[in-house]
Amino acid sequence: MVDFTFILPCLNEEKTLPFCIDEIKKAIEHNKLNAEILVSDNDSEDKSREVAESLGARVCICKNRGYGNALINGTKNAYGKYCVMGDCDGSYDFYNISQFIEKLNEGYDMVVGNRYAGGIQDKAMPLSHRIGVKFLSGYANFLFHTPVKDFHCGLRMYNTEKLKSIDLQCPGMEYASEMIIKAKINNLSMCEVPTVLRKDLRDRKPHLKTIRDGFRHLFLITKMFIHKKKYKVLDDKK
Repeated sequence: MVDFTFILPCLNEEKTLPFCIDEIKKAIEHNKLNAEILVSDNDSEDKSREVAESLGARVCICKNRGYGNALINGTKNAYGKYCVMGDCDGSYDFYNISQFIEKLNEGYDMVVGNRYAGGIQDKAMPLSHRIGVKFLSGYANFLFHTPVKDFHCGLRMYNTEKLKSIDLQCPGMEYASEMIIKAKINNLSMCEVPTVLRKDLRDRKPHLKTIRDGFRHLFLITKMFIHKKKYKVLDDKK
């Protein structure tokens, strides 16, 4: 067993995987971590698997497409006590993660990055996404009183077993909202730390569909508030 598993959800990312894996290796060395790199491959059609394995990462295959499916699969297959999740497009800073680790050492179950506090580089996030994330984060915080102002930051660390215990199920991008809300409902401790968002390195359009995924988040947040008791899966007495 290792202390940390870095999970990269991957769908046709052969061009950007080397940069991310190299940066994670540097982070592991810099922070003196006992860690592994796990690529949760969403049945890529390019050479992502071969690239990942050639660079020393472990690969687990997730046949069911979707951001949430890939991360659920990665968490399920992680050897680490803690997981570090982040996109493999080069947009998240895996190297400067010391504040995340400090918060885990303080006893938090989940630590979420805040891109607004850390800085969003030029052309890293369209205006529509900035507005949408602010709105959805504010809406969710109003309903659930969560301590997270950037609900959709993809760089997060969490206690592996604690997260598995709350039975996350969303297959798509709305997994990001489900994780925070269900953690709050089940009294997992969480906090935010600043992180930088960089312009991604891909030469194609992102998998994210702004309007479709935005409405999916909105629908999920509302549904989880209406049926809040349904998502309570942990017994507080235990």
